[in-house]
Parts: sequence; structure tokens; C-alpha cells
Amino acid sequence: MAIPPYKAPSRSAYDIVIVGGAVIGSSTAYWLSQALGNGASILVVERDSSYEFSSTALSTSAIRQQYSNPINVKISQFGIEIIRGFRERMAPFYTNEPAPDLGFKEHGYLYCCSPEGVEAARERVELQRSLGAHTLFLEPGQLKERFPWLNVDDLGGGSWGSREEGWFDSMGLLNGFRRAARASGVEYIDNAVTALDVRDGRVVSARLATGETVACGTLVNAAGPRAQQVAAMAVLSIPVAPYKRYSFVFASANPIPGRMPNVIDLSGTFVRPEGELFLTGNTPQGDGPADYDDFEMHFEEFDDYIWPALWHRIPAFDALKVQTSWTGHYEYNMLDHNGIVGFHPEVTNFMFANGFSGHGLQQSPAVGRAVSELIIHGAFQTLDLSPFCYERIPRNEPFLEEAVI
Repeated sequence: MAIPPYKAPSRSAYDIVIVGGAVIGSSTAYWLSQALGNGASILVVERDSSYEFSSTALSTSAIRQQYSNPINVKISQFGIEIIRGFRERMAPFYTNEPAPDLGFKEHGYLYCCSPEGVEAARERVELQRSLGAHTLFLEPGQLKERFPWLNVDDLGGGSWGSREEGWFDSMGLLNGFRRAARASGVEYIDNAVTALDVRDGRVVSARLATGETVACGTLVNAAGPRAQQVAAMAVLSIPVAPYKRYSFVFASANPIPGRMPNVIDLSGTFVRPEGELFLTGNTPQGDGPADYDDFEMHFEEFDDYIWPALWHRIPAFDALKVQTSWTGHYEYNMLDHNGIVGFHPEVTNFMFANGFSGHGLQQSPAVGRAVSELIIHGAFQTLDLSPFCYERIPRNEPFLEEAVI
């Protein structure tokens, strides 16, 4: 894995040090910089600013409102607001070129539902609609009428996000947040935090791979799949580890007519259009935590699991050819698949922003804003993300989300 040359920081002390400069870290830096202006010194330490192996860059870059918890629905609704208005929001930071258009493809998610899961699916749709989502529950006949290419023989129905769900440009979101933060005074360096110094219940400084030690007022752990590495530096622990997920882009001999959504099969396999091609992936079969630098591709995942699922659900996919593929890491929260957001109760200036289990990109606008609120005000000011608090981890009290993929 090639890493850009490391750089030293410009100062010896910062009010806020953010470990990790991908989308969670950069969203946090953006919201802090907009609220504080030049009133605080902020350092973002990113070990690889090419982002070649970051979860943000390797994400499938989608957003949905189909969750079973109200807070997750509201987080996504704010994400949609940011995505739709991103070009206008970023325009002041792009003086010599157009601000990024995130290319939001509002095709929706289609969750296939087993006959046994109909009641629970209807309840989720009712909850989502009560919160303003545009989710519809479709009976098998309605599914077939709207999506004639879909095999519905073994389905009890499906839930479809008719609006305000889809996919977008992940790196456009990251680059916009990063550029705006830097233009607002945030310092980014290519470097790695190798140790933390903790004294009297506070992180007092961070040591860098280049040998410097920087004092800090607040330490934000936004290290993605490496979150537990950073927590361990403060003698803390969270159940977050990198899990591999394989993505494949393929061509089909048979086109799919109409406006195809992101289809989530009963097997966990998803598929959506990408121009004239298609993107697919799944929850890997039996893969446990991966090594931090393990991005080895398992090509048999497509032939053994994904293609059979695709062919069953969409019979037109009988002749496929993989064009490209990649492996990404989820920062997987093994307790409950939800994020951990908040200060540690004993190391009181250590902030967690970790464990989003594949939802980090779509949740990054709301999470970055929430982290900035906790740092500045000591409490949430907009969305109350207290169900994501660290305290549930040692209590072993999961904050459960049914709609996990």
C-alpha cells in the first residue's frame, strides 16, 4: 500500500485534533470550522490523503431512509438535504471552478421481503412515512407491474423508496467538505497518530509518525476501520473492526428497462444500474474481521454467491460479464451495527465518531454536525444522537436497527 510522504504539523498545540480525514473526519472539520471560524485551531491527521483504500472512496455511495429507528431515518433526511444543496453550500469555496454536483441518482431502494417478513416490513414503512419518508409497500402483483423484470414468486412484497433515496458521488462529498474546511482555516497533514498521552482523565497530546508531539484540547477518533487502534492508544476499547465487502461492476447481455432502483435481495445481495453497466455486492459469507491492510479480492464471491442470487431475482441476468471489482472495509460495530458518537465518560476529551457499519458516508453530514455540537456546546443542538452514545458499549446494551445490510 503506497502512502504519500508524511508532513509535519505547523504548530505544537491545537484546540482540536481529528484522527482521520475521510468523510466523517472532514464533515466534522467542516462543521467545526463553520461554527468556530478562526476562533479555534483544528488539525486533521490523515494517513493517506490519496484515500485509495479509505472506506469513503471504496463505498457504494448510496443513501436511504428505510430504517427501523426514527433517528436513522432523520439522519438520512438531513443527508439528503445536504446532498441536494451541496453545490450551493460549497460554492463560496470554489472561486475558480464550479462546486461539485454530487450527481444524485434518485432511483430509490427496493427491499425484497419474504412472506414471513411482511408484517415487520409494513410496520417499518408506516414508521418511515410517519416521519416524512416516501416509502411504499408493494404487494407481489404491484411489484411485478412496476418492475416486470423482477421475479416475485417467493416474495411477500417489497418496500420501495419512491423519492429521496438513491446513490451519489462519495468523493465529491468528501472533497467538498475537505476543501471548505481547509479554506476555513483547518490544517490537514499527511501523517499518522502513533500514540496518545493521557493524564488525569484527558488526552493531553498526540504523537505523530514523523516524531512530533502535538498538544490537544479535544481528540476526535474518526479513524474509520482503524477506530479500535486509536481507542487502544488511550487504553480504551470499542467493538469496531474492519470487515471486507466485495463490489463488482458487470455488463449484462440483456438490458433492464425503466428506472431501476437499488434492489436488495433476500440473500443480502444488492444490484443497481451504473450507466449501461450494473454494480453489485453482498454481505460476505462467513468473513470475520480482516487485517487493516487486507484488501485481497475474493473473485469466487461473485460466481458462488452473487450471480446465483442475481439470476434468481432478475432472470434477465442470465449472461453477465464482470468488468471490474474491488474490496472495501466496513468499520463494523459488532455490538449493534450503529455508530458510536460521543465523549468517553472517563477520558473526557476523547470523542468517538466510529462504527457506522457501512452507513458512514450517508450519515456523515449529520454525524459531523452532531460531533461539532458536542464539542462546542456540550450537548446536541439539532438531531439528538444520544442513542449512539459510548456508554451503551460497556453496558452491552445494543441500539438495534433491523434494516442492516
